Amino acid sequence: MPKITFFNLPEDKRENLVHAAKKEFARVPLYQASISNIIKDAKIPRGSFYQYFDDKEDAFFYLLNSHVSAYKMYFLETLQKNNGDIFDAMIDFYTAIITEEKENLQFLRNLFLNMTHRIENVMARSFGENDLNENFKKISNLIKKDRLNIQDEQELFHMMQIISSVTFHNIVKKFAGDLPFDEAVHNYKKEIYLLKKGFISE
Repeated sequence: MPKITFFNLPEDKRENLVHAAKKEFARVPLYQASISNIIKDAKIPRGSFYQYFDDKEDAFFYLLNSHVSAYKMYFLETLQKNNGDIFDAMIDFYTAIITEEKENLQFLRNLFLNMTHRIENVMARSFGENDLNENFKKISNLIKKDRLNIQDEQELFHMMQIISSVTFHNIVKKFAGDLPFDEAVHNYKKEIYLLKKGFISE
């Protein structure tokens, strides 16, 4: 987490530093990112950067957590908009991610193509969650369960983990293969509808 001095900055200076960091992490993955580029773009001394963050990883995960918080809110809104239909909500969610504005999209591209266990755990909180906590319960309360073939919250949790894995896989395929929008959405819908339909013939 950023240091208290970061949050004490005037809003315009804080936003300027965040923009400079986002620009650098959109340019290259975390391991290639340069603090020198961030401070040059933000027009601050190197010492000032370390007054706000421990290191570049600290700045990166602050940005990532901000993205995840925004995605979580969007996902809850999308569930409501789709009347609790988890499958339609996921298609909307996936579409929103791959149509982000250019800088955010490049940030996500670097993120998904250079995924680590720590990054994956943070990203999972946007809609899958890592355990049956309060945030997962918020999602669960919005999902229309009467037509789902699940027995309890535990099974819902595992269903969400499966959907999460399919979604992550499709985002990686989109970025790695530089797939056109229509092809990427078509592939994702096909896999989501297969999950929705199931694989056993009645």
